[in-house]
Amino acid sequence: MDAPQFPAGPFEPEAHLRPERRAELIATIESAPAALRAAVAGLTDAQIDTKYRNWTIRQIVHHIADSHVNSFIRFKWTLTEEHPTIKAYDEGRWATLADARTGDIRAPLVLLDGLHATWVQLLRAMSDQQYARGFLHPEMGKTVTLNVALAHYAWHGRHHTGQILWLRQKHGWQ
Repeated sequence: MDAPQFPAGPFEPEAHLRPERRAELIATIESAPAALRAAVAGLTDAQIDTKYRNWTIRQIVHHIADSHVNSFIRFKWTLTEEHPTIKAYDEGRWATLADARTGDIRAPLVLLDGLHATWVQLLRAMSDQQYARGFLHPEMGKTVTLNVALAHYAWHGRHHTGQILWLRQKHGWQ
């Protein structure tokens, strides 16, 4: 059986969020590090180096940390600058760096714990007007509001954790 492209379902943009929906998404971001940690718990190095489509579990864990650090910074830029153009990065090339290919996954897991705790403080303090602010994504050529970015990164953590859980199920890893 081929690994599904979107084990958590495809991303569905949500431009206008009700406060209760926003709270759900923030809770998802808050719980993402624990969910990821549970997904990789007890895996051997050989299992961590198993590929899901084109990246290993090790690369996926490092990618989530890389991506979420970038997103946190994008939120800060958007809250402090008028319609900033964010810096895009080549996630595929980042995943080929030595840390992502061979590095211990404990470091990005710890990074995600602190990052998400800090990010959630920011997210809970933001106003409706702040969530309506946007940044220009140069690769997409369009403005992304912080509402959409919030929904995307809540999905992003579930998406990649779902990839790891799919591998665990496929291989019968307990």
